[in-house]
Amino acid sequence: MNEAEVLTMLGALSQQTRLQIVRFLMRCGDTGASAGEVGQEVGATSSRASFHLSALENAGVITSERQSRHIYYRANPAGMGALVSFLLNDCCDNHPDVRACCGVVSSCC
Repeated sequence: MNEAEVLTMLGALSQQTRLQIVRFLMRCGDTGASAGEVGQEVGATSSRASFHLSALENAGVITSERQSRHIYYRANPAGMGALVSFLLNDCCDNHPDVRACCGVVSSCC
């Protein structure tokens, strides 16, 4: 993951509704959720939810898949893991105090 990708992901996550969407989709797992379900969960209108889902997908935080007339959204755990790995290893130079705060005890990557 490069700096531009990290900044794009962080930018997408730095909004309350989008962060709530990611939390919800992480809980949904591989099943994912439709835009309507996402909007209902976070208290957003359909158009507002679609706006946020689009921003998250463009940043690589979530993915989407069309099934018939519906689009299902899923969190991208690999992308989130790459983001956390970049922050821990590249930005923080794998600092032991940062690792301890994350509950990480074994060496990473």
